[in-house]
Amino acid sequence: MFDGDNFKNIRVYWLAFVSYWGIVLFGYDTGIAGGVVSQPFFETNFGLINADGSVNKAKDNEVSSNVVSVLQAGAFFGALGSAPISAWIGRRWTLIGFTIVFSVGAILTTVAGGSRGIGYIYGGRVISGLGIGGISAVAPAYVSECSPKNVRGRITGLFQIMVAIGVMISYFINFGVGLHMANSPNVWRIPFGFQLVPAGMMCLGLFTIKESPRWLASKGRIQEAIQNLAYLRKESYDSPEVRREMAEIEAAIEEEREARKGLGIKEAFFGKGNFIRFVIAFVIFLLQQWSGQNSVGYYAPQIFSSIGYSGTTNSLLASGIYGIVKVVATALFVFFFVESLGRKISLFISSLGMGVTFFIIGAILKTHPVQTVQPGQAVPPPPPASKGMAAMLYIYVCFYSMGWGPLPWVYVSDIFPTRTRHYGLAVASGSQWLWNFVVSKVTPTLETDLGYKLFFMFATINIGGMAIFSLLLPETKGRSLEEMDIIFGSVTSEAREAFIEKQERALDHEVNETTSEQSINQKV
Repeated sequence: MFDGDNFKNIRVYWLAFVSYWGIVLFGYDTGIAGGVVSQPFFETNFGLINADGSVNKAKDNEVSSNVVSVLQAGAFFGALGSAPISAWIGRRWTLIGFTIVFSVGAILTTVAGGSRGIGYIYGGRVISGLGIGGISAVAPAYVSECSPKNVRGRITGLFQIMVAIGVMISYFINFGVGLHMANSPNVWRIPFGFQLVPAGMMCLGLFTIKESPRWLASKGRIQEAIQNLAYLRKESYDSPEVRREMAEIEAAIEEEREARKGLGIKEAFFGKGNFIRFVIAFVIFLLQQWSGQNSVGYYAPQIFSSIGYSGTTNSLLASGIYGIVKVVATALFVFFFVESLGRKISLFISSLGMGVTFFIIGAILKTHPVQTVQPGQAVPPPPPASKGMAAMLYIYVCFYSMGWGPLPWVYVSDIFPTRTRHYGLAVASGSQWLWNFVVSKVTPTLETDLGYKLFFMFATINIGGMAIFSLLLPETKGRSLEEMDIIFGSVTSEAREAFIEKQERALDHEVNETTSEQSINQKV
């Protein structure tokens, strides 16, 4: 990682940092809506309060689920639509376009209120969702394609750190606004308007980074690809490391071209060794969304209220602490353990830990039911049982952050070849947003109808589904992107090595010719 006093991969980290500002938006939008709709002024302004001052639970659940879930509906289509756009104009310009789309939606949600009713929030959330969906599909593919294999898991894993940071920021903005501006439209205008800050930073930052060398090579722009690869690796144009990596990239692309000339949807999805990768990409996010994390993430104030943290301030503060724990746990795992523990064992331990903590929460909630605070009554401090359940939620998010939070994005970014990676990430992101939509839509109703059984349901999925699935996955730690074809049976290791040697010889000849031409031009 180091070259003298310089960070060897600093340019790749910068590329990931810029690209993942869009993922801060992903996390921020995950956390912001649940807190906004739980604010009393929002409920009053949009007609969710009964004549006696109590909350109309049916209306509140409907609006809560709509405000949260319409973003996912838009994101689903944005993720699927990103594939052909990314393949056509490249990763960087696709991200710029989707960031602009997102900003339009953020403006609409910010100006809602008064004569501009809840429809502005719904419409803005759908448009923002289109942007978020495209960003969430393209950004991890872009970062993965530009990262060296020895630190790719760590760099790609920054995705989940940025998600966690976005969630944490959203909780504390909701908390601050609820504490100091509780009786004004600022309870939704400031949280929704703040989205434009990371969006603007990302859009400007994208003009400072390079296009993916793998995408350039797939378009036949070899000289530009070599230049960008050398720039990202902080190596000279003709260094052995750059030539070897470029030869490996070209070998994989050439194999795909030979096997799938005129690549279409059918060949991309059902070509040799590809279908199982798409199945993994779809199922891994189906399971992630039903792990329980997004139910807690989207509706943290409501969830904490359901376990005894009564009152807006108490529930929002507990949510903010949850966000901090998530950021710290994710960062520790990504920077210190993702490249040592491996993908399979991390996912397996994560599944078991989440399941056990949810079983404990469900059991405590069953034996110590929460007492409802009536309107006008003083809000009591959380009882010991509620503090115990909150502690279990904090431990739960630690287990989530060491496996099923960051690793699905790392894993699906790993496994696809260059020419089908945009399809793979589109399917993965589409699955993520599809089940995200379903979970966010049904969670308020499930929380009302099931009570403690909701935690038992998620615990069963964690242990009975996710832990078993983890053990069936091939390990990808420390393997190059091009080696994934060997792992999934698209090509034999002998055939791949022969292709690499052929490409290295061709590349040596090309570099020598370029060097000779430069020498002649200098003499002239």
